[in-house]
Amino acid sequence: MADALTAWWAQQLLLCDWPFTPHPLAMEGAKAEQRLQALGIAHRGELTEAYVQGLGAPQGQAQHLLGALEWSALGGAAGWITPQQARTWAEHVMRRIAAEHRDLRSWLQALRQSLGERIDGDEHFMEACQTLARLENDPEGVDWARFEEALAKAPAPAPLWSESAAARPWRLGALFHPMMFPPCEHGDWPAARQWFSRTWQVEDREQLVGVILWLSAQGDRQRWDIEARELLDMDPAQRLEWQRGGGDDFAYAAVLEQFVTQQEPLEWASWDWLRMVELAWAGACAGLLDQDDADAIAAHAADLVTQRYADWPALLTAYQRGQSLFDGVDRRAMTPDAHHVLLLEADCSPWQCPLGELLDAPTREASRARIKAWRSTSHHWLLALACVREPDALLRQQDPAAFLGEKRRADAALYLQDALALHADEGAGALARYWLPAQAHHLNQLAADAMHGVMPPSSTVFGKLTRDEIRQRQSIKGVSRHAATIHMAEKFAFYLYMAFDSRLFEQGALVAYADALKSCLCRFYTSPKRLLEAWFAWESCLPEPEHDSLINEIAWHLEDPGSLFYWLDWHPGSWSEPGERPSISHFTAMALVGPLNSAVWSEPQLESERERATILEWVESHYHLASAADLQDFLNFMFEAGDRQEYQINYAPYTLNPERLESEIAILESGECAEEELNHLLRLRRVRANEDGCNDLDMAAWDIAQLVDLAIAARQLGWLDREAFTATLDRAYRLADEHYAGWQEYAAGMYAGFSFFMGDTPEREEFLASFRQALVAWVCGAPILAGPWASLDFPGTKPRHFAPLHIDTLPGDQRILH
Repeated sequence: MADALTAWWAQQLLLCDWPFTPHPLAMEGAKAEQRLQALGIAHRGELTEAYVQGLGAPQGQAQHLLGALEWSALGGAAGWITPQQARTWAEHVMRRIAAEHRDLRSWLQALRQSLGERIDGDEHFMEACQTLARLENDPEGVDWARFEEALAKAPAPAPLWSESAAARPWRLGALFHPMMFPPCEHGDWPAARQWFSRTWQVEDREQLVGVILWLSAQGDRQRWDIEARELLDMDPAQRLEWQRGGGDDFAYAAVLEQFVTQQEPLEWASWDWLRMVELAWAGACAGLLDQDDADAIAAHAADLVTQRYADWPALLTAYQRGQSLFDGVDRRAMTPDAHHVLLLEADCSPWQCPLGELLDAPTREASRARIKAWRSTSHHWLLALACVREPDALLRQQDPAAFLGEKRRADAALYLQDALALHADEGAGALARYWLPAQAHHLNQLAADAMHGVMPPSSTVFGKLTRDEIRQRQSIKGVSRHAATIHMAEKFAFYLYMAFDSRLFEQGALVAYADALKSCLCRFYTSPKRLLEAWFAWESCLPEPEHDSLINEIAWHLEDPGSLFYWLDWHPGSWSEPGERPSISHFTAMALVGPLNSAVWSEPQLESERERATILEWVESHYHLASAADLQDFLNFMFEAGDRQEYQINYAPYTLNPERLESEIAILESGECAEEELNHLLRLRRVRANEDGCNDLDMAAWDIAQLVDLAIAARQLGWLDREAFTATLDRAYRLADEHYAGWQEYAAGMYAGFSFFMGDTPEREEFLASFRQALVAWVCGAPILAGPWASLDFPGTKPRHFAPLHIDTLPGDQRILH
């Protein structure tokens, strides 16, 4: 700064009741600090804020410009800012004074008017004005002409706000605190720790980083966004009812309902992202964050806001909407905040640069790498998938594996027990049963066929689909390009997330599952967007009536740039997945069980003692089998003869001799029948009536379904090892091939056997109706997950299905494209 400008600056300090000094920074540091304290400025942060408000004051408030001159001198003298910064501050003020006043008289008159009554009777101020007037004619003073000449010759002052790549993102934080001098210091916010404790209940670095990551990935906006989306689909009466049900959130609900009703833009994400910057600044001031971490967080916030907002007014308006929702007070009609006006309009505002220029490419990439490093574990993958069902999971990003206390552990264990019948004594290996690659294959195949216009039948001899079932089945036409893995993988991830929290299982095994899950999903989906699009598509066409739809939650993650999905480590590593994939032939063989049992989507495994006891009880009560040897003998019998042989020997001959059949029925009807004789009589009557086609249909399917069902049970009991189990499946596959040409014929044979050999019970008609309905579902593929017949080629038949558009297939599928 030219000597003339320094001298003029020192002269103006006379108006602030300073003694004459040749240099504005000559005051002793202690005295400068005392005067700052007397002016109500306790630290550098307040000094900066006061200066910016002074420099940015509207025209006609000359006293603020004078104050800014004094604060520049005091800050420099006290050592709160460097001498160069103090001179830069002062020169910005002097240039504004010169631009708004033509001479000293004009300047002093403006001061008198703006100070008003405060200087009435102030002899010191009047004496200072007179002294400055005399200096206008004193060769030793700097008059107004020399002042303007010195300004004209001086180079432009340095910018008030740092232009360095690391500092520019901090301009976002000017909404809360002027941030002129990164790296920050304790003196910028000495009470930051107390503020953390009072406002955020944050006491240490771990908690702080956790809150920042939560604001980044979810914050308050997720709930607001989703509820606003739901309100858009409600009529006015429903909206009013929703508002009344808000309870403690009544005020918030009223504001949100008003925003929706009045078609206010439903955008408020900056409420979360700007507070991230404030937290990062406070964290650095409090020593909870090092400057590199704080800079990365500020840059991350800038990265997010520039993806959502075009300019500063849009950013601020969105923030104010968020503040309205948070406080439950609609602020739209309130008088504009003076600080906000300053930020948007003042020449000295840090917001004068375009919002889109806050970040350069290297700073953005460095920030992204650092933020992703905080979320680099496979456990974060579990959080991302689980948070769609349980949003509170995103509060745990700093340390996903942290123990949350006994109550959470007990709740997780109870969930596993009640929802999955999964207990600690089964070990972590039991989780593999919930990895269902065959289910994904089934969905992929139905979608691929539907895309080519090939649909399963809509009617069978047992009944036909309803319009709603046909409509749901048609809905998969549009999802063929999305691998269906996510439909079952997200549920597996949620179970795994609960298993971690339960503390019932060996942690290393659970981590291995999480690593495999990540590897698998990275392989099937090339980006977070592809995964979320697939999840949204399959959730849309496969609603679960017993659960609330996740459509709005998935859509939110798809649209929000801060969603955790976009900040995961998206590298598959070596290929693995949480469970084994059955071959296409073994999956087909297991499907031969049909609706005799629930659909089997993965190879069975050895069950816990508790489950084995239940299975054994069923095997003993239904088939009178008590050992592995007994079961193997019975399986051999079923392969070679089974119930079909009993029909051929004991009943088929009657079809050739109706007179004998009538005679046999008459004899049995004429006397008392024991249970065995009664069953024989009932079967003879069915032969006479050819009930359900029992005389015309091959009932081997009934035996095949039973033996596959028994083989699965034997595998779960440990009575069959894997080799013996697969050998049994291969024999069942060949037997089905020998007897039938397709699933419809197989279904007819199974139903005929089920009907023929069922005893006479009061529930018989109910059982038969239920079985017919199940067969319709399996043959027609609706509901879509009823069973896999519609997606599988029947054993031994020529392939008729189209290849999916992706690699999510089962081993042995000859229709894959790669």
